[in-house]
Amino acid sequence: MDRLTLAEQFEEHRPRLLAVATRALGARADGEDVVQEAWLRLDRYDGPPIRNLGGWLTRVVGRICIDVLRSRTAHPETDLDDADPVVTEDVDGPEDAAVAADTVGLALMVVLESLRPEERLAFVLHDLFAVPFAEIGPVVGRSADAAKMLASRARRRVQEQPLPTVRRQRREVVDAFLTAAHGGDFEALLRLLDPEVVWSRRTARGRVVSVGADEVLSLARRGSGADIVARRVSVNGEPGILVWSRSGRPLALMACTVVDGRIVELDSIVDSRRLAGMDLPAP
Repeated sequence: MDRLTLAEQFEEHRPRLLAVATRALGARADGEDVVQEAWLRLDRYDGPPIRNLGGWLTRVVGRICIDVLRSRTAHPETDLDDADPVVTEDVDGPEDAAVAADTVGLALMVVLESLRPEERLAFVLHDLFAVPFAEIGPVVGRSADAAKMLASRARRRVQEQPLPTVRRQRREVVDAFLTAAHGGDFEALLRLLDPEVVWSRRTARGRVVSVGADEVLSLARRGSGADIVARRVSVNGEPGILVWSRSGRPLALMACTVVDGRIVELDSIVDSRRLAGMDLPAP
């Protein structure tokens, strides 16, 4: 097969490969790197004829993903270079529905991060992309039955995780949080925050993680009365908060994970240079 034909066939599989890698790794930029590496391996391949190119590419992408996940475990990063989130007006409409359908929920991503690489990939391939276990086995280096057990364990972990409330209720919680913060009602804020809320702040210097409602309350007290504008937006299909200065300069973007009427995670970007380069709604 000539190189041009091979490239054309690869491009036909690219969208699905990118979706698999992005969901397995949790970041589109990482997914794109994996797909590019898969193309390089295909371009260099000089073995026997490939009878099922889609299956061959899925195995290659899966194995590269496992290597990346293992590397993360061995060498955890302090500054995750995630792709910029999709931020839009938080209204019901086709764009928001498409974003929500195309994004793995934050609660699910929290669970995936806790799984072993093989469990994570087996779950993603089978439950999200309907890949048969007979094909998943070679990807994770196990038999089909063992791959089924890996996916089953991962599925139980996902099902045990408290799922976020429906979208309208999540919006109401975020709106109540904004109202309480603006009014300096710290008792109301405390009721809206899970006692063990996880607050991640992505700064120009790296990622800082704090645990506990007191950390969030401390920030709210420092910002009380500040001359800023804050409102609810959609962050990767989930309700979040965008904060601007009065001059219209973005100061912070927060994705909010709401479970059982309380905010359990705040994932924020406070890097002014990164925010300035993002496509954000107007204040």
